[in-house]
Amino acid sequence: MSILRAFRTAAGLAAALVAIVMFFASTPAQALTRIKDICSIQGVRENQLVGYGLVTGLQGTGDTLRNSPFTEQALQSMLDRLGVNVQGIPMRARNVAAVTVTAELPAFAGLGSHIDVNISSLGDASSLKGGTLLMTPLMGGDGQTYAIAQGPIAVSGIQLQGEAETLTQGVPTAGRIPNGALVERQVPGALKAFPSFTLQLKNPDFKTAALIADAINAFTALRYGKPLATERDLGAVVVKRPPNVQAARFLAEIGDLKVTPDEPARVVVDQRTGTIVIGSNVRISTVAIAHGNLTVRVTEQPQVSQPAPFSNGQTTVVPRTTIQASEQDGHLALLEGADLQTLVRGLNRMGLKPSDIISILQAIKTAGALQAELVVE
Repeated sequence: MSILRAFRTAAGLAAALVAIVMFFASTPAQALTRIKDICSIQGVRENQLVGYGLVTGLQGTGDTLRNSPFTEQALQSMLDRLGVNVQGIPMRARNVAAVTVTAELPAFAGLGSHIDVNISSLGDASSLKGGTLLMTPLMGGDGQTYAIAQGPIAVSGIQLQGEAETLTQGVPTAGRIPNGALVERQVPGALKAFPSFTLQLKNPDFKTAALIADAINAFTALRYGKPLATERDLGAVVVKRPPNVQAARFLAEIGDLKVTPDEPARVVVDQRTGTIVIGSNVRISTVAIAHGNLTVRVTEQPQVSQPAPFSNGQTTVVPRTTIQASEQDGHLALLEGADLQTLVRGLNRMGLKPSDIISILQAIKTAGALQAELVVE
């Protein structure tokens, strides 16, 4: 009997409780994952902010104003706003750098809250270590200013330069200001205005969406008396908000529910590093594999030929070429992967290197025996 059918029986609450217990007991405990870890709420997201600013206080590692005219223009504009007239005065300071300031504005961030900002150099500055970011407006995609950033920059990279050698560690032209921006404008919208919520799966899958809807329905039927979730497609589950219930509390309740997300049959290989990741649902049909390497070695050993005595001959170089061909044993192996353990055990028994396994997996996929998606990076 399904969970939803149990809700309609005369037993009512008792039958629903038994159905919930059986639903969660049928899943291995080690595979359970919270819904909020595999889903995000549509419309509840961060917003990207960007700004252009100046960093001062550098120890001669700033922009060369002659090579970075935008830094000089920004410096002149800032001084003009502060009441300092520098028009027509050549500037040769090396303690100023033009930077881009980026940040992410969290959803429903309130006025006066602080967010972290990232700083990166725009000009030819060699290091931002020891610098201070001046007041910089951070704008969103709509051109509105949402935050103001300012403060000393924390730089992890270093650059030491002498007359004959330069030592660079990390990236000294990028840094971070923890809690360096103050939110000045809120993003329009309120959570309580949503009559329903759409849970977006981070890894879309029809079965996972159905499992999430079943888990939420089992909980809401017991708590609120009726199922409230419906799987819309492989990437979204629509959940109605119960009446007279705070949206934040309701999302916290369903976010802690646990399900077992379904894993796609997928093999991911990275040819650069030799990394191979095989999913637990990967299957291989019965296939025979022979893998061997043919090595051909060509060696040049020229020799000097001396003429016979009193023959009026000339000394010449005679080429000597040696060609050797060797082939490693290519054993014919029968491979059948009923599960992940069998597949790995069969590949290890053949004594293959990661590069050889990648080649074999590509050949098996071409032959149609690999019942999984092969992703080559």
